[in-house]
Amino acid sequence: MHNKINSLFSHLWQDYLTITPSAKKVHDLLEGYESEHSGKPSKLVNDHIALRTLNIEKINLDKLAAHFLALGYSEKGQYAFVEKKLRAKHFEHTDDTYPKVFISELIVEEMPLDIQQIILKITDNISDDAALLDNFLYSGTHWQVSPQEYELLVAHSEYAAWMSAWGFRANHFTVSLNHMGHFQSLAQVNTLLKNEGFILNSSGGEIKGGPQVLLAQSSTMADKIEVEFSNGKKLIPSCFYEFAQRYKMPTGELYQGFVAASADKIFESTNS
Repeated sequence: MHNKINSLFSHLWQDYLTITPSAKKVHDLLEGYESEHSGKPSKLVNDHIALRTLNIEKINLDKLAAHFLALGYSEKGQYAFVEKKLRAKHFEHTDDTYPKVFISELIVEEMPLDIQQIILKITDNISDDAALLDNFLYSGTHWQVSPQEYELLVAHSEYAAWMSAWGFRANHFTVSLNHMGHFQSLAQVNTLLKNEGFILNSSGGEIKGGPQVLLAQSSTMADKIEVEFSNGKKLIPSCFYEFAQRYKMPTGELYQGFVAASADKIFESTNS
Protein backbone atom coordinates (compact mmCIF):
# COMPACT_ATOMS: atom_id res chain seq x y z
CA MET A 1 0.00 0.00 0.00
CA HIS A 2 2.82 2.37 0.97
CA ASN A 3 4.46 1.95 -2.45
CA LYS A 4 1.15 2.44 -4.28
CA ILE A 5 0.41 5.71 -2.48
CA ASN A 6 3.92 7.05 -3.03
CA SER A 7 3.80 6.02 -6.69
CA LEU A 8 0.47 7.80 -7.24
CA PHE A 9 1.68 11.06 -5.66
CA SER A 10 4.97 10.82 -7.55
CA HIS A 11 3.12 10.50 -10.88
CA LEU A 12 0.81 13.38 -9.96
CA TRP A 13 3.81 15.55 -8.96
CA GLN A 14 5.79 14.84 -12.14
CA ASP A 15 2.74 15.54 -14.32
CA TYR A 16 2.04 18.77 -12.38
CA LEU A 17 5.62 19.99 -12.88
CA THR A 18 5.38 19.57 -16.66
CA ILE A 19 2.82 22.39 -16.82
CA THR A 20 3.83 24.30 -13.66
CA PRO A 21 7.54 25.14 -14.08
CA SER A 22 7.34 27.79 -11.32
CA ALA A 23 6.46 25.09 -8.76
CA LYS A 24 9.90 23.49 -9.15
CA LYS A 25 11.55 26.90 -8.65
CA VAL A 26 9.45 27.64 -5.55
CA HIS A 27 10.07 24.14 -4.19
CA ASP A 28 13.85 24.43 -4.66
CA LEU A 29 13.90 27.97 -3.22
CA LEU A 30 12.04 27.02 -0.02
CA GLU A 31 13.89 23.74 0.43
CA GLY A 32 17.20 25.59 -0.06
CA TYR A 33 16.26 28.18 2.55
CA GLU A 34 15.22 25.50 5.03
CA SER A 35 18.45 23.53 4.51
CA GLU A 36 20.62 26.64 4.73
CA HIS A 37 19.07 27.84 7.99
CA SER A 38 18.85 24.45 9.69
CA GLY A 39 22.32 23.36 8.59
CA LYS A 40 20.99 20.01 7.39
CA PRO A 41 19.19 18.76 4.25
CA SER A 42 15.48 19.59 4.47
CA LYS A 43 12.52 18.17 2.60
CA LEU A 44 9.27 20.05 2.13
CA VAL A 45 6.12 18.24 3.29
CA ASN A 46 2.99 18.29 1.12
CA ASP A 47 -0.12 19.27 3.12
CA HIS A 48 -2.62 18.38 0.39
CA ILE A 49 -3.30 18.15 -3.31
CA ALA A 50 -6.44 19.28 -5.11
CA LEU A 51 -8.18 17.65 -8.06
CA ARG A 52 -11.01 19.02 -10.18
CA THR A 53 -13.76 17.31 -12.16
CA LEU A 54 -17.33 17.60 -13.47
CA ASN A 55 -20.41 15.95 -11.96
CA ILE A 56 -20.85 13.79 -15.08
CA GLU A 57 -21.46 10.31 -13.64
CA LYS A 58 -18.58 8.42 -15.30
CA ILE A 59 -15.97 11.00 -14.17
CA ASN A 60 -17.57 12.58 -11.09
CA LEU A 61 -16.05 13.35 -7.71
CA ASP A 62 -16.83 9.90 -6.33
CA LYS A 63 -15.04 8.22 -9.26
CA LEU A 64 -11.87 10.21 -8.50
CA ALA A 65 -12.26 9.60 -4.77
CA ALA A 66 -12.47 5.83 -5.32
CA HIS A 67 -8.75 5.76 -6.17
CA PHE A 68 -7.92 7.20 -2.73
CA LEU A 69 -10.51 5.17 -0.80
CA ALA A 70 -8.87 2.03 -2.22
CA LEU A 71 -5.56 3.23 -0.71
CA GLY A 72 -6.89 3.68 2.83
CA TYR A 73 -8.23 7.23 2.65
CA SER A 74 -11.64 8.19 4.02
CA GLU A 75 -13.97 11.15 3.54
CA LYS A 76 -13.63 13.80 6.26
CA GLY A 77 -15.47 16.92 5.09
CA GLN A 78 -17.93 18.35 2.57
CA TYR A 79 -17.98 21.89 1.15
CA ALA A 80 -20.34 23.93 -1.04
CA PHE A 81 -19.38 26.86 -3.28
CA VAL A 82 -22.78 28.15 -4.35
CA GLU A 83 -21.62 31.10 -6.45
CA LYS A 84 -19.05 29.03 -8.37
CA LYS A 85 -21.52 26.13 -8.70
CA LEU A 86 -19.09 23.68 -7.14
CA ARG A 87 -19.15 21.08 -4.41
CA ALA A 88 -16.15 19.43 -2.80
CA LYS A 89 -15.02 16.79 -0.32
CA HIS A 90 -11.73 16.24 1.45
CA PHE A 91 -10.10 12.93 2.33
CA GLU A 92 -7.49 11.89 4.87
CA HIS A 93 -5.40 8.76 5.29
CA THR A 94 -5.21 6.91 8.62
CA ASP A 95 -1.45 7.54 8.39
CA ASP A 96 -1.25 11.34 8.65
CA THR A 97 2.17 11.45 6.98
CA TYR A 98 0.29 11.10 3.68
CA PRO A 99 -1.11 14.29 2.11
CA LYS A 100 -4.76 15.17 2.41
CA VAL A 101 -6.78 15.20 -0.81
CA PHE A 102 -9.33 17.88 -1.79
CA ILE A 103 -11.60 16.96 -4.73
CA SER A 104 -14.14 19.36 -6.24
CA GLU A 105 -16.66 19.05 -9.05
CA LEU A 106 -18.65 21.48 -11.19
CA ILE A 107 -22.44 21.10 -10.94
CA VAL A 108 -22.98 21.07 -14.70
CA GLU A 109 -26.79 21.30 -14.65
CA GLU A 110 -26.55 24.69 -12.92
CA MET A 111 -24.59 26.19 -15.83
CA PRO A 112 -26.25 28.02 -18.79
CA LEU A 113 -27.43 25.68 -21.56
CA ASP A 114 -24.68 26.60 -24.06
CA ILE A 115 -22.05 25.80 -21.41
CA GLN A 116 -23.75 22.49 -20.60
CA GLN A 117 -23.71 21.61 -24.31
CA ILE A 118 -19.93 22.16 -24.57
CA ILE A 119 -19.33 20.06 -21.45
CA LEU A 120 -21.60 17.24 -22.61
CA LYS A 121 -19.94 17.27 -26.04
CA ILE A 122 -16.38 16.98 -24.66
CA THR A 123 -17.27 14.29 -22.11
CA ASP A 124 -19.49 12.26 -24.42
CA ASN A 125 -16.68 10.14 -25.90
CA ILE A 126 -14.98 9.26 -22.62
CA SER A 127 -15.36 5.52 -22.12
CA ASP A 128 -17.53 4.46 -19.20
CA ASP A 129 -14.63 2.76 -17.45
CA ALA A 130 -11.98 5.46 -18.11
CA ALA A 131 -12.02 6.55 -14.45
CA LEU A 132 -11.12 3.03 -13.32
CA LEU A 133 -7.69 3.08 -14.99
CA ASP A 134 -4.70 3.37 -12.65
CA ASN A 135 -3.38 6.47 -14.42
CA PHE A 136 -6.73 8.27 -14.69
CA LEU A 137 -5.94 10.91 -12.05
CA TYR A 138 -3.06 12.24 -14.16
CA SER A 139 -4.42 11.41 -17.63
CA GLY A 140 -5.05 15.01 -18.72
CA THR A 141 -7.78 15.74 -21.25
CA HIS A 142 -9.77 13.09 -23.07
CA TRP A 143 -11.12 15.58 -25.60
CA GLN A 144 -10.35 18.72 -27.59
CA VAL A 145 -12.00 22.14 -27.36
CA SER A 146 -11.67 25.13 -29.65
CA PRO A 147 -10.29 28.48 -28.43
CA GLN A 148 -13.81 29.89 -28.95
CA GLU A 149 -15.37 27.24 -26.72
CA TYR A 150 -12.67 27.83 -24.12
CA GLU A 151 -13.41 31.59 -24.11
CA LEU A 152 -17.13 30.93 -23.75
CA LEU A 153 -16.42 28.70 -20.75
CA VAL A 154 -14.12 31.36 -19.21
CA ALA A 155 -16.94 33.90 -19.41
CA HIS A 156 -19.20 31.70 -17.26
CA SER A 157 -16.86 29.55 -15.19
CA GLU A 158 -13.07 29.82 -14.92
CA TYR A 159 -13.24 26.36 -13.33
CA ALA A 160 -15.03 24.82 -16.33
CA ALA A 161 -12.53 26.50 -18.68
CA TRP A 162 -9.59 25.10 -16.69
CA MET A 163 -11.10 21.59 -16.81
CA SER A 164 -11.67 21.85 -20.57
CA ALA A 165 -8.01 22.73 -21.18
CA TRP A 166 -6.24 20.55 -18.60
CA GLY A 167 -8.51 17.66 -17.66
CA PHE A 168 -7.48 15.25 -14.94
CA ARG A 169 -4.33 16.11 -12.98
CA ALA A 170 -3.32 17.77 -9.72
CA ASN A 171 -4.54 21.36 -9.79
CA HIS A 172 -2.07 22.25 -7.02
CA PHE A 173 0.28 20.87 -4.39
CA THR A 174 0.61 22.55 -1.01
CA VAL A 175 3.67 23.24 1.15
CA SER A 176 2.98 22.55 4.85
CA LEU A 177 4.35 25.45 6.88
CA ASN A 178 3.87 23.38 10.06
CA HIS A 179 6.69 21.09 8.93
CA MET A 180 9.14 23.92 8.24
CA GLY A 181 11.71 25.10 10.74
CA HIS A 182 12.89 28.42 9.33
CA PHE A 183 9.54 29.99 8.38
CA GLN A 184 7.18 30.79 11.23
CA SER A 185 4.42 32.47 9.24
CA LEU A 186 2.89 32.58 5.79
CA ALA A 187 3.74 36.29 5.64
CA GLN A 188 7.46 35.36 5.72
CA VAL A 189 7.01 32.84 2.89
CA ASN A 190 4.98 35.34 0.85
CA THR A 191 7.61 38.07 1.30
CA LEU A 192 10.40 35.78 0.10
CA LEU A 193 8.37 34.67 -2.93
CA LYS A 194 7.46 38.25 -3.90
CA ASN A 195 11.10 39.34 -3.51
CA GLU A 196 12.01 36.53 -5.92
CA GLY A 197 9.47 37.77 -8.46
CA PHE A 198 6.64 35.28 -7.95
CA ILE A 199 3.07 36.60 -8.32
CA LEU A 200 0.72 35.75 -5.46
CA ASN A 201 -3.05 35.33 -5.48
CA SER A 202 -4.37 38.48 -3.80
CA SER A 203 -8.10 37.66 -4.09
CA GLY A 204 -9.50 38.08 -0.57
CA GLY A 205 -6.03 39.17 0.60
CA GLU A 206 -2.71 37.44 0.10
CA ILE A 207 -3.37 35.33 3.20
CA LYS A 208 -6.78 33.67 3.32
CA GLY A 209 -8.05 32.67 6.74
CA GLY A 210 -5.83 32.68 9.84
CA PRO A 211 -5.74 31.49 13.47
CA GLN A 212 -9.41 32.38 13.95
CA VAL A 213 -10.47 29.68 11.45
CA LEU A 214 -7.51 27.40 12.36
CA LEU A 215 -6.09 27.49 8.80
CA ALA A 216 -4.15 30.13 6.87
CA GLN A 217 -3.52 29.72 3.14
CA SER A 218 -1.74 31.58 0.37
CA SER A 219 -0.79 30.65 -3.18
CA THR A 220 1.02 31.71 -6.30
CA MET A 221 -1.00 32.62 -9.38
CA ALA A 222 -1.04 29.84 -11.98
CA ASP A 223 1.70 29.69 -14.61
CA LYS A 224 0.73 30.67 -18.15
CA ILE A 225 1.32 27.80 -20.60
CA GLU A 226 0.62 27.53 -24.32
CA VAL A 227 -2.06 24.95 -25.11
CA GLU A 228 -2.81 23.35 -28.46
CA PHE A 229 -6.57 23.69 -28.95
CA SER A 230 -8.54 22.04 -31.77
CA ASN A 231 -7.79 24.91 -34.16
CA GLY A 232 -5.04 27.07 -32.73
CA LYS A 233 -2.78 27.72 -29.75
CA LYS A 234 -3.49 29.87 -26.74
CA LEU A 235 -1.55 30.98 -23.65
CA ILE A 236 -3.68 30.15 -20.60
CA PRO A 237 -3.36 29.58 -16.81
CA SER A 238 -2.22 26.08 -15.79
CA CYS A 239 -1.54 25.19 -12.12
CA PHE A 240 -0.28 26.92 -8.99
CA TYR A 241 1.50 26.21 -5.70
CA GLU A 242 -0.20 26.67 -2.34
CA PHE A 243 1.15 27.21 1.20
CA ALA A 244 -0.80 26.23 4.31
CA GLN A 245 -0.38 26.86 8.03
CA ARG A 246 -2.59 24.88 10.40
CA TYR A 247 -3.39 25.88 13.98
CA LYS A 248 -4.21 23.87 17.08
CA MET A 249 -7.79 23.17 18.08
CA PRO A 250 -8.84 23.35 21.78
CA THR A 251 -8.00 19.62 21.94
CA GLY A 252 -4.36 20.50 21.24
CA GLU A 253 -4.43 18.72 17.88
CA LEU A 254 -3.81 20.51 14.59
CA TYR A 255 -6.94 21.30 12.57
CA GLN A 256 -6.98 19.06 9.48
CA GLY A 257 -10.02 20.35 7.60
CA PHE A 258 -10.55 23.13 5.06
CA VAL A 259 -12.30 26.50 5.17
CA ALA A 260 -14.83 27.03 2.37
CA ALA A 261 -14.49 30.85 2.35
CA SER A 262 -10.71 30.55 1.89
CA ALA A 263 -10.90 27.70 -0.63
CA ASP A 264 -13.32 29.83 -2.65
CA LYS A 265 -10.54 32.42 -3.14
CA ILE A 266 -7.82 29.80 -3.69
CA PHE A 267 -9.84 28.50 -6.69
CA GLU A 268 -9.17 31.92 -8.26
CA SER A 269 -5.45 31.19 -8.53
CA THR A 270 -6.23 29.77 -12.00
CA ASN A 271 -8.32 32.75 -13.15
CA SER A 272 -7.27 34.25 -16.44
